[in-house]
Amino acid sequence: MTTDDHADDHIATGRTTAVQDATAPTAALTTAHTATYTAAPTLAHAEITDAAALTELLGEPQPRAWTKERTELTDIDRDWLAMSPFCFLATADSDGRCDVSPKGDPAGRLVHVLDGHTIAIAERPGNRRADGYRNILANPHVGLNFVVPGRGDTLRINGRARLVSDAPFFDDMIVKGHRPVLAVVVHIEQIFFHCSKAFLRSGLWQPESWRPDDLPRRAMIADRVENTDMTLGELDDHYGERYHEKLYRG
Repeated sequence: MTTDDHADDHIATGRTTAVQDATAPTAALTTAHTATYTAAPTLAHAEITDAAALTELLGEPQPRAWTKERTELTDIDRDWLAMSPFCFLATADSDGRCDVSPKGDPAGRLVHVLDGHTIAIAERPGNRRADGYRNILANPHVGLNFVVPGRGDTLRINGRARLVSDAPFFDDMIVKGHRPVLAVVVHIEQIFFHCSKAFLRSGLWQPESWRPDDLPRRAMIADRVENTDMTLGELDDHYGERYHEKLYRG
């Protein structure tokens, strides 16, 4: 979430991502980036419409895929949460329309463990759309996936969430002087570790696979597709040093 109403900063992350750094070289908007694609002809799809057909196609899961689930945090889970600086929060509204939002803070400050069945995640200054939070007000069911840099496995937590505007534990979630004004409190209903195959297949943590400069920088994306009234120069200024200085200032 972002620092002003002119631009959508949901994807803003660290300064190592050249796409978002105004000081990074301008990536050319090549034909590959701007090509207009026509829809493919309608094809006959072999659609799966029930669980039995899905199981027949994929096979039965190994027993451990079910037995690894639990409802209470272990010491390993707590250590993982303390080491995780980043997670995804999935929500859905009352009609089932979904949203996934990234959440990030320094490791040890992203998650506050209230007890073995309850965690909290702070809200930081953003663009105030609050898509996921509005969903929680309508439908409390959430899914979380906690990432540790360099690790392929992730910790998944599913449960029921509520929004809290103040609590004593907010004092333990202060980062760079910012005390949150809102936190998501999640009562854990399901917790388990997800295997590393997706990360291994993607090569996500392999720097030689990273090509951030092949995409236009963040200001150019806003200029081209986000219907903003700011000029490209103003956007470059917004996403430059000033942007990184205001991560914890509203």
